[in-house]
Amino acid sequence: MTTTAWEPIHGKPYRSVGYRPPRLPAQETLATAAALRARMEQRRTVRQFSPDPVPTQAVRDAIAVAATAPSGAHQQPWTFVHVTDPQVRRRIREAAEEEERDAYAGRLGEEWLEALRPLGTDEVKTHLTDAPHLVVVFQQRYYLAPDGTTRKHYYVNESVGIAVGMLLTALHLSGLAALVHTPSPMRFLSELLHRPVNEKAFAVIPIGYPSPDCQVPDLTRKSLDQVMVEIGDA
Repeated sequence: MTTTAWEPIHGKPYRSVGYRPPRLPAQETLATAAALRARMEQRRTVRQFSPDPVPTQAVRDAIAVAATAPSGAHQQPWTFVHVTDPQVRRRIREAAEEEERDAYAGRLGEEWLEALRPLGTDEVKTHLTDAPHLVVVFQQRYYLAPDGTTRKHYYVNESVGIAVGMLLTALHLSGLAALVHTPSPMRFLSELLHRPVNEKAFAVIPIGYPSPDCQVPDLTRKSLDQVMVEIGDA
């Protein structure tokens, strides 16, 4: 397969190529959609990870899937920093727990703490060192050229959020567990991982297998009729 090196398209003329993916028969479409729904209904956020090794290529492939996400003006404003070094993961955990101790001590506010209580979370973040892989997602707030010139990015939060959702889906369908961790504030991640000034940490995602004694909160998702509104007679 021939690949073309990426370069910014800002200001370039519109070009198009044909797009004709194979159309599945209706019954195959229905079966595929039902199977995907059933598998994704099994997805859970995991905070107790096994240290067992995970195939590195599976994580790389999941990141490649995430990078196919749509983005504002096709600016692809994301960077995925894949961390497996135990010492770096330890430093991330130490810094995150320092921030979290302040947060759980009252900085979050009682309303937010009440929202978290049913999830059983606290300031101890063992997942950051137990999981064998961390992916730290950064949003590129603006384009930064090698010569230092900059250009605005559009819909950055939306674009990176979609990419993270696709990453979680790819990981789950690959048989891996994950967690979206958002320590607040997250400035320490830019410093620890030596990211450029145009990047801002968006989320830390531990990846691995659930530990043998893994427990998850007893939760119920909203039903389809609680989250979907249909207009028309389809």
